[in-house]
Amino acid sequence: MDFRILDAGDTALTIELGDRLDRHLLAAVTAVDEALAKAIAGGYLPGIVETVPTFRSLTVIYDPLLTSRAEIEPGIRAAIAAAVAVSVRRGRLWQLPVCYGDQIATCGPDLEALAEACDLTPAEVVRLHSTGTYEVYMLGFLPGFPFMGDLPEVLARPRRSEPRVRVPAGSVAMAGTLTAIYPWESPGGWHLIGACPLPLFSVAWPQAALLLPGDRVCWRPIDAAEYHSLSEAMPAMSASPLPPGAFLLTDEAPR
Repeated sequence: MDFRILDAGDTALTIELGDRLDRHLLAAVTAVDEALAKAIAGGYLPGIVETVPTFRSLTVIYDPLLTSRAEIEPGIRAAIAAAVAVSVRRGRLWQLPVCYGDQIATCGPDLEALAEACDLTPAEVVRLHSTGTYEVYMLGFLPGFPFMGDLPEVLARPRRSEPRVRVPAGSVAMAGTLTAIYPWESPGGWHLIGACPLPLFSVAWPQAALLLPGDRVCWRPIDAAEYHSLSEAMPAMSASPLPPGAFLLTDEAPR
């Protein structure tokens, strides 16, 4: 496995495994993350606070009062070598509801313009987006924000030239070959094509983020009435001690 280790300030280092967005790189990152988790749990890498996986790299954050790069790097290299033999598990499969287009005020303001840019009708964009199954590559930008790929090539478009100051929570968006859901209201430059009325993050759940790297997501188009019905149930879903399991199709890898 080819890699390089770079300093990331005085409390972290980054293991770079490649320079592109690729499922094989994602599998390698996952394998290294699992191998490091085993080494940390076994007491072989004391002082490491957490690991943060991305599309193509893994950042290791450590406590400089307890350890240093020089002390942990041999153990990290050993874990990377062991990761080659680790089989990457398939994650859970979720089916998430999406209200597409302009059925409600905050849903999909970019659907028509995106369809025109793709030389498609809005209905064709919805069909192509909703019939795919997407892998969660990583979480980032906001707590619980899932970067998911890969979109059909015909739907791939750059981000908006002018980002919005305010993107509503739950917005389903596209940019490049990726699709995502905004868990919180925030600025954003992705194309908004719909809205998902489910919470994606809650501190009441054992794992605060609903979706995790390696999970897969498919979509179920819903109308405005069902959107509003599910939206009304969101506070109860967020407060529940367990995430909304009704939308989990398979759990091939219990976590």
